[in-house]
Amino acid sequence: MKHILLTGPWALAGYAAGRVSEGNLSAARAQMGFSLAWHIIVACLGVGLPALTLLAEWYGIRTGRPAVRLLARRWARAMGVLFAVGAVSGTILSFEMGLLWPGLMGRFGQVIGLPFALEGIAFFLEAIFLGIYLYAWDRLPPRRHLLTGLPIVIAGTASAFFVVCANAWMNQPRGFTLRDGKVVDVDPWAAMLNPAAPPQTVHMILAAFMVASFLTASVYAVAMLRGRRDTYHRVGFFIPFTFGAIVAPFQIVVGDWAARFLAHYQPAKLAAIEGVYRTGSHVPLTIGGVAGDNGLTYGWETPTGLSLLAGYRPDTVVKGLDRVPVAQRPPVTGVHWAFDLMVAVGFFLLALGVWLLWAWWRHHRTGAELSTPRLFLVAAAVAGPAAVVALESGWTVTELGRQPWIVWGVMSVRDAVDPAPGLMTGLWLVLVVYTAMTVATVYVLRRLARGTPVPRAPQEEDVAGYPVV
Repeated sequence: MKHILLTGPWALAGYAAGRVSEGNLSAARAQMGFSLAWHIIVACLGVGLPALTLLAEWYGIRTGRPAVRLLARRWARAMGVLFAVGAVSGTILSFEMGLLWPGLMGRFGQVIGLPFALEGIAFFLEAIFLGIYLYAWDRLPPRRHLLTGLPIVIAGTASAFFVVCANAWMNQPRGFTLRDGKVVDVDPWAAMLNPAAPPQTVHMILAAFMVASFLTASVYAVAMLRGRRDTYHRVGFFIPFTFGAIVAPFQIVVGDWAARFLAHYQPAKLAAIEGVYRTGSHVPLTIGGVAGDNGLTYGWETPTGLSLLAGYRPDTVVKGLDRVPVAQRPPVTGVHWAFDLMVAVGFFLLALGVWLLWAWWRHHRTGAELSTPRLFLVAAAVAGPAAVVALESGWTVTELGRQPWIVWGVMSVRDAVDPAPGLMTGLWLVLVVYTAMTVATVYVLRRLARGTPVPRAPQEEDVAGYPVV
């Protein structure tokens, strides 16, 4: 479907630009942005932590180490808390979609309703099997109990896939026809499986595994820096860190795939990402810099770098912002810096993975103990927050790079926002609610770690009392 700008009756509707105040628009953007930024961290832990928990449980069964099984059990309890918190923040987001953006949902709800419905089914399946997994810990044989956790991983990943498909549709709207300002010929499957869905969903799911892995590992890296080098903390560090290190190179490849996708389907976003103002070949790759009227200044340029990345040839033509009306250009500096930060963190995490691989190779080649020098543990402790920064930067690129469109090329953000007064009050209310949820979540997780220990065998006394995730 070719992208058609909405004109005629829709431009005169109640959500038209002249009826929406700047205050409403800013409040709605701030509220949605803050809610998404908060929820996405918990959602990533909800996708990645079950897989880490199953790995720890499997390793505990395989090796017979009580400390490892204790680790898996405590991760499972944290997983239950984070699932409940994610359900609350996800519910808030679902209400915000309708309350803040009635123009979008009222016009296109029938088009993008399918992935949200499927996500609801995946959510309920995840909740059911999470309950079984937590309740049956001491009531099923270990291997059978391990199998009850597999649907949690599958359903959590599927839930992320369906939600991101809806967001991908906003970048590549498909599955409908606009006729006289009305949506007709709706094909929900074509809408959900739009061209942006494959790179965007894979990129997000891998990011979720990386955030959960490095964020969990960073907790145990801090503990090891404080001298806790027992089996419990070493395994608690190496399982998630190794998993994240394995995922990192695949994420770099998928990120390159996603960037090439933009070159063909959303050239305006790629131009904003790389600060390309003029269409042409032999386009340099610029790192850093500040957007001016005619390009980036104070940046570090690699000659013909962008043309080579986009098409493997220096004469590859890259479309610039000169092909986009000024009013429809994304904010270049914010998008460009967010992308550079995401890429920098990605290569930092990749480098840590290479460091770990070298340590493993040295360990197997010489028989020396697998060393975790202090500098490595410091870098690993930083890797968790850094992975979150990369996640937020990536979503900033996705959402800010689509501006001023809420549905790319079809509906602007201004046309979708609720014109009713009071959105600023809602923003303050959301800030209060999320602050309370943050405090409550941290408090409960700390109580799980430091409060009454879970039942354990006598040989596990060596790990009693340590603060864990």
